[in-house]
Amino acid sequence: MADFGGDLELEDFRGAARAWLEANFPPSLQGKGGASLTETLAEDADLAAWKQRIGQKGWATPTWPAEYGGGGLSAQQARVLQQEMTRAGAFNPLLFGMGVTMIGPTILDYGTEDQKRRHIPPIVRGEVRWCVGYSEPNAGSDLASLQTKAVDAGDHWVISGQKTWTSGAQFSDWCGALVRTDPTAKKHDGISFMLIDMHQPGIETRPIALIAGASPFCETFFTDAVAPKDALLGQLNVGWTVGKRLLQHERASQTGAIGGGRTVPLPEIARRYCEVDADGRLEDQDLRTRLIRHQMDARTHGLTLARVAAEAKEANGATNAASVLKNSATHVAQTRAELMLEIMGAQGLGWQGEAFGREEIEAVRSWLGGKAMSIYGGSLEIQNNIISKRILGLPDNTQSS
Repeated sequence: MADFGGDLELEDFRGAARAWLEANFPPSLQGKGGASLTETLAEDADLAAWKQRIGQKGWATPTWPAEYGGGGLSAQQARVLQQEMTRAGAFNPLLFGMGVTMIGPTILDYGTEDQKRRHIPPIVRGEVRWCVGYSEPNAGSDLASLQTKAVDAGDHWVISGQKTWTSGAQFSDWCGALVRTDPTAKKHDGISFMLIDMHQPGIETRPIALIAGASPFCETFFTDAVAPKDALLGQLNVGWTVGKRLLQHERASQTGAIGGGRTVPLPEIARRYCEVDADGRLEDQDLRTRLIRHQMDARTHGLTLARVAAEAKEANGATNAASVLKNSATHVAQTRAELMLEIMGAQGLGWQGEAFGREEIEAVRSWLGGKAMSIYGGSLEIQNNIISKRILGLPDNTQSS
């Protein structure tokens, strides 16, 4: 629970937040927020301590209600906290999981009081891991065609089917899944959202290896898995509405530098690897131009993110603008990765070995892993359709004539 009320002056809060971070954030983790949490890092004792401290403080979810373990901070205090975390090179370790970014906010939106009190505190403290069961082998972009079913067995549900690209399923304790509960209804109308315990014999996960070297995705098989009747989130057969809301939270979480910490500016990295003139400028004028263009895009994205966040607060929820930000975030991140490899040259192509530094190895892996950004969370083309129809009001050209 937070120690601060809404009447505390922001500068007093800033001082208190800075002191708390200095006392609790392990220096060994400084600046690591931008990197993906590999299994090696996940086993680090300092990271475990940091997760425990920030979770107990409630500052991993600073604006969530204090009654469920959140920080209970105002939006202004949360911004100050993020500024102080950036200054300290700190990051929010729980923002790499789906509990804080997707499932938790959706439970706060649609959950019963019992569901909130059962599930939100462990998410806030980082004690449980969640995955999301959406895509299926024959239901990707056309998600509403999903066939995983939940059958009413009286005092519980019986779930059978397959999900794919289930991020982190092999490590997860719970799964928030879309399932078909009425096979006779129209495809969007017969879907429900279930909260499913992953620790049971009826669920099997199989990691999918990727070119970047990690395996965050899984195939997930449900064979007569069970869930209690109160596992239903929201109303029966109205899960499509719940599922769309979760996707809004997901896209909102993907639009900013959610890892926190300090990101080294690309021009600074370029000066380490590329020739500079007598004035300290990069000699390659074309590279200078593209670096500036990238910085302008990143700055524009950040300002738009702040504007949309303010608009979403007034609208009491995420808006379709999250689709715009999802695509712009993808463009900014992928462009940075391409420029990073170009700057590093051959040193940016190292996979392992003493000839390459940690930053150089991370660069090529991030470049490869970042290619998926155009697909996950709704493909670039799907987002463009949403922007076209729901924001610009253009006619729907996806219907057959």
